[in-house]
Amino acid sequence: MSTTGKVIKCRAAIIWEHGTPFSIEEVEVAPPKAKEVRIKIVATGLCGTEMKVLEDKALYPIIMGHEGAGIVESVGEGVSTVKPGDKVITLFLPQCGECASCLNSEDNFCIQFKQSQTSLMSDGTSRFTCKGKPVYHFANTSTFSEYTVLSEISVAKIDAVAPLEKVCLISCGFSTGYGAAINTAKVTPGSTCAVFGLGGVGLSVIMGCKAAGAARIIGVDINKDKFGKAMEAGATECINPQDFRKPIQDVLVEMTGAGVEFCFEVIGNPEMVAAAFASCHESHGVCVIVGLLKFGVQLNISGWLFFSGRTLKGSVFGGWKSKENVSKLVSAYMAKKFNLDPLITHTLSLDKINQAVELMKTGKCIRCVLLL
Repeated sequence: MSTTGKVIKCRAAIIWEHGTPFSIEEVEVAPPKAKEVRIKIVATGLCGTEMKVLEDKALYPIIMGHEGAGIVESVGEGVSTVKPGDKVITLFLPQCGECASCLNSEDNFCIQFKQSQTSLMSDGTSRFTCKGKPVYHFANTSTFSEYTVLSEISVAKIDAVAPLEKVCLISCGFSTGYGAAINTAKVTPGSTCAVFGLGGVGLSVIMGCKAAGAARIIGVDINKDKFGKAMEAGATECINPQDFRKPIQDVLVEMTGAGVEFCFEVIGNPEMVAAAFASCHESHGVCVIVGLLKFGVQLNISGWLFFSGRTLKGSVFGGWKSKENVSKLVSAYMAKKFNLDPLITHTLSLDKINQAVELMKTGKCIRCVLLL
């Protein structure tokens, strides 16, 4: 029986208030309105971004999740880029194709991204209801639900035979890290790189550095259990800052002779941003902030470090124009241009989401994929 135009009842993981665990509930998902798409989510990753938001405060109740892949169930009026039955990836960073950022070839920060800060759809309402109450959306996507509604500009059609339980990582983690090396830093062949933070995004940065031809890729993390995965992804060596008596930036400068040419902070720690920047070559080193810094956090970096020519820059979604590039990245994966398997250490069902959170907190998990 067709569900088009009807409310769908399904399961979703809801956070009812700050500090409480996820609760699996039955929710009602309204049909898509004009220029909207309703998707049956098949697989979604638990990303470090959710972990940061769980520590902070959001609008509650809320359905989180932004790293997802699924199948189009129905579309609203005026939708032309996808149709029911299409395999798709959700895009926390939309691409409207009309704003100044979308029209700039060097920019990908679509102005419509700011809509996600309201935690509602563009008309100011929610498509989710639970126990008679409206539930807030998250990051334009809300993938911790068996069905979700997104704007058409937040959905990318992908290869019909792509394994959704793998390519869901292209929705955020892989693309963010890989693109930070390829697009934002523009890592050069034969160069030396350092990657602070060896989670899923950090490993993806390493993959990007390797693909760009870097000769030396140094992984930096206080969890030595991650070193094996980092080496598998392409790191040439790994170090633990706690093994040294001197600051990690001094260690890296000594290891390389003059500092690394490309450095990536993939933790979201302001002190580590300063250390990563100081690890760069004084005249042509490039440091990219990939990790999500908490809202309002200030960086304390000596202005003198800029004097000789170092560059500090940020990156969102690896610099990719989302709707335009995600399908190409999936095609590249299908052509075996890169391997996502090293990033996925756990696969659980949606009702085990709190277990996935604990695995992330203990550092035992690189990326957990939740199957819905």
